[in-house]
Amino acid sequence: MSEKLAPLFLAGSWAEGASGKFDDVENPATGQIIARAAVADDGDVETAVTEAVRAQKSWARTSAFDRAAVLVRLAELIERDHERLAQIIVAELGKPIREARGEAMGAAGYCRFFAGIITTQGGEVLPSAGRNREIWIRREPIGVVAGIIPWNFPMALTARKLAPALVAGNAIVLKPAELTPLSALAIAELAVEAGVPDGILSILPGRGSVIGTALVRNPNIGFVTMTGSVRAGRSILHNAADRIIPVSLELGGKAPFIVFADCDLDAAAEAAVATRMLNNGQACVANERTYVEDGVFDEFVDRMAERLEAMVIGDPTAESTEVGPKASQAELENVERIVDASIEAGAHVATGGHRLTEGEFERGHWFKPTLLTGVAEESPVLREEVFGPVVPVVPFSTEHEVARMANASEYGLSAYIYTENFSRAMRMVGDLESGEVFINREGPEEVNGFHTGWGDSGLGGDDGVHGLELYRRKKSVYVNWRDE
Repeated sequence: MSEKLAPLFLAGSWAEGASGKFDDVENPATGQIIARAAVADDGDVETAVTEAVRAQKSWARTSAFDRAAVLVRLAELIERDHERLAQIIVAELGKPIREARGEAMGAAGYCRFFAGIITTQGGEVLPSAGRNREIWIRREPIGVVAGIIPWNFPMALTARKLAPALVAGNAIVLKPAELTPLSALAIAELAVEAGVPDGILSILPGRGSVIGTALVRNPNIGFVTMTGSVRAGRSILHNAADRIIPVSLELGGKAPFIVFADCDLDAAAEAAVATRMLNNGQACVANERTYVEDGVFDEFVDRMAERLEAMVIGDPTAESTEVGPKASQAELENVERIVDASIEAGAHVATGGHRLTEGEFERGHWFKPTLLTGVAEESPVLREEVFGPVVPVVPFSTEHEVARMANASEYGLSAYIYTENFSRAMRMVGDLESGEVFINREGPEEVNGFHTGWGDSGLGGDDGVHGLELYRRKKSVYVNWRDE
C-alpha cells in the first residue's frame, strides 16, 4: 500500500477536517508510513452530531426491514471486497493475512447477524389491573450514539458498534484508534455504497482526549459504547455521569486458562497457545495466565514451549505467517518492560523473552513468543494486562487454589477451563468471577452470545440480543378503551 491521504468521513462526505492536520499511519512490520489520516477536532464532532440529529429521525421512521436490508447489502459488499479489506488491516496493524481475512469476514458477520435479529425483536404487551386496559412496552432508538474503538480489531469492532446502532434506528459517530483509522474509513466507503443515508454515519479519527471527550459531553449524544483501556473507560464514565446517559464499556481482560490433569493435554496445549497468540496476544480475551495441575505441569510446559518455538514469525502478508509485529513501538516497549520486570522478580524463561532485531526484523516492532515459569504471584506478568505474545504458566493443586489465583485480578472478562469432569467444570464456572467462560474450547466469543465483563473489564457489553438492547430505550404505554 503506497502512502495516501485519508480524509474524515463527516456526515456522509469526505472532508479534510477543521484542524487541517494529518497523522502518519505506520506499517508496524516495516516502519513505513503508508498513509496520512486527517485529524478531527471538536468542531468536526459538533458538525457530525448536528447532522446526525437532523438525519436520525427520518432513519428511525424507516422500517426495521428496510434498515436490515441496508445492513445485509453492507455485509455483501464487505464479503465482495474482503481481500482488499484484509490487506488494509495487515498494512496498518501488522496482523497476519489469514487472521485479517477472518476479521474482515467477521465484520460482515456482525452486519448479517444484527440485520437478521432486528425484525424479530418487538415490544411487549402486559396485562393491566383494570378491565379494557393493557400496558405496552415499546423499544425505540436512542437517537445519536457515540462509538469509540481500539486498534487491535479495527474493522470488526467498527462493524460491532455500527451494525446494532444502525439497525436499531440510531445514527452513530465513531472514533477509531489513532494507530488504525484506515479500516473504519474503508467500512464507511462501503456504507455509502450500501445505502446508509447522509448524516447517519461519521468516522472521525483523532485524539481520544479531544474527540472522545467532545462526543461524551455533547448534549445530543444519548449513548456511548466504547472498547478500550480502563483509564479511558473511567474518563468516559465520569463525563457520562455528569449528563446521566448510559454507557457500555469493554475494558480489557486478564483471562485465566485452567488445565486439569484429566483433560486432553494435546488439545489443551494447542488451545492455550492459540488463545494466547491470537493477534499476537493483542486481544482482550487472550490467555493471559495459564494454570496447570501439578501432575502434568512439566509435560504441559514442554508441549506449549515446543508449539511456541515452532510458530512462524515474519512478514504478515505471507500465507504461512502465524505471528506478526507488535502494533507500535510503545506497545513493544510495554511488553518488554513487563517481561524484564517479571524475570527480575524470579521468573524463568522457557522460550523467548526478548525482542527480535536481526535480519528481516531489523525494522518494525517484533517480540519473540515467550513462555515464563517460576512466576511470583505478585509478578507484573500475572497482574498487568500484557497484550502481547507472552504467557506465564503456574502450577496448582486444588480447585479452591486455582479459583483463588484466577480471581486475583481486577479484570473479569474471559476464562477458560479444560477438564473431562463435567461436575468440576460447572463448579469452576460458579467460582470464577468472569463475564464469560469457555469450557474445553478456545475463544474468541461469538456474535450471538453476550460479550460482557465484570470488575475492571467494564459494564454493558456487546453482541447478541442483549447487546442490541443497549442501543434502544423502552417506553411504557398505558392503554384504555371502551366497550361499544
